[in-house]
Amino acid sequence: MQVGLATWSAKRDLHEPFVSFLHCDQNITWAAQKVHGITTEDLLNAPTLLSLWPVLKKQLNGGPIVAHGHGTEKRFLRAFPGHSFGPWIDTLQLARAAWPCEKSHSLGDLCTSLGLDDFCQHAPGKTWHDALYDSLASLALLKHLITQQNLAELPVEVLLQPDTSIWHRSRHQ
Repeated sequence: MQVGLATWSAKRDLHEPFVSFLHCDQNITWAAQKVHGITTEDLLNAPTLLSLWPVLKKQLNGGPIVAHGHGTEKRFLRAFPGHSFGPWIDTLQLARAAWPCEKSHSLGDLCTSLGLDDFCQHAPGKTWHDALYDSLASLALLKHLITQQNLAELPVEVLLQPDTSIWHRSRHQ
């Protein structure tokens, strides 16, 4: 397992990138190794999620959490019951609302088609499905959506529940 996060603000742009493998007692499957590039050896001496908690809590507290398809991250953070995180901004849902007719709404396809690659410099040598790389890509996509859709002056609540009804209707035609 791996955790990767970064912070973004309109004033400071991307900052505070953090990435770490997480100790796991189970062997990594061949399929997971192929997708994520993580080996069982990578995780042997890695810190536990609990030992990283102070670092993660510091970065996660105080603002919205951004993810592309936020289900995985929500499941991951459930390891800390009693600590509420959020609100959640899901760039997958925002992209579906902004570009309902786009052929693919995967994070990689959207970043490629929109020419969003300036975040790569913050994760040298990394690629898709690396936790930090995907985190940075989600933030780059959010920044692009806010700029392109003129959302900067609107309250953050606009980003929390995007209207994906057009996308849903187009899927059922």
